[in-house]
Amino acid sequence: MSLPSVEENLALDEALLELAHEGLATATCVRTWMATEPVVVLGSSSRVDEEIDLQVCETAGVRVVRRPSGGATVVLGPGCLMWSVITPHAEGVPPIEVIHASMLEPLASAINDALPLAAPHTDWRVARCGTSDLAVRVDRDMHERKFSGNALRVRRHGVLYHGTLLDRFDLGLVGRVLRHPPREPEYRSRRSHGDFLVNLELGREMLEQVVRAAFHATLTHGEWPRERVARLVAERYAACDWTKRL
Repeated sequence: MSLPSVEENLALDEALLELAHEGLATATCVRTWMATEPVVVLGSSSRVDEEIDLQVCETAGVRVVRRPSGGATVVLGPGCLMWSVITPHAEGVPPIEVIHASMLEPLASAINDALPLAAPHTDWRVARCGTSDLAVRVDRDMHERKFSGNALRVRRHGVLYHGTLLDRFDLGLVGRVLRHPPREPEYRSRRSHGDFLVNLELGREMLEQVVRAAFHATLTHGEWPRERVARLVAERYAACDWTKRL
């Protein structure tokens, strides 16, 4: 299920988390979507003046929104596939590191299985790096380069885990609209956005297949919580005071 705007898609993630937390959803939900235009997405605790160049965003017509999960600011747009997994936990959620492992390890494994088929010219291997990144070691510089940054929001009886998969994205845009992050994983080694990020170039169709395979998503559901999404968009994701509150 993919909705027209970034705001609606962020609201849908949170609405599905609400349903899981309230016990109204008992099965794991897996979804993918892609923004139709470049958009900057702040983490829930990100500070606008620290992480983005607001003047460049305004000049370039790049909108700024805020998501419900933690982590640093990211840039979305065509060529960057978004993935979300919403998991109910009736007996309470597991430890954070267990959540990271349960999401990132199967996804890394599924991408590793796909790489020889889609990119036989490389010997890339996907690995977990930092707290919640996925990266590949690029032959020419022998450093891990990030293609997936991920974040989570935890409720007492549900977990939202979502993130990016850079595939055929305009990586140069990231360096134009984002400042160097105030916090970074050790493996980044102060590299610029351009030297740190990389595209997988698997294609959207294959990446969506990879996400479904990683989380054993075999059923399709056309229903979605319209009223909850509309409420969350109005209260948060389309509200200036929510986006620029820090």
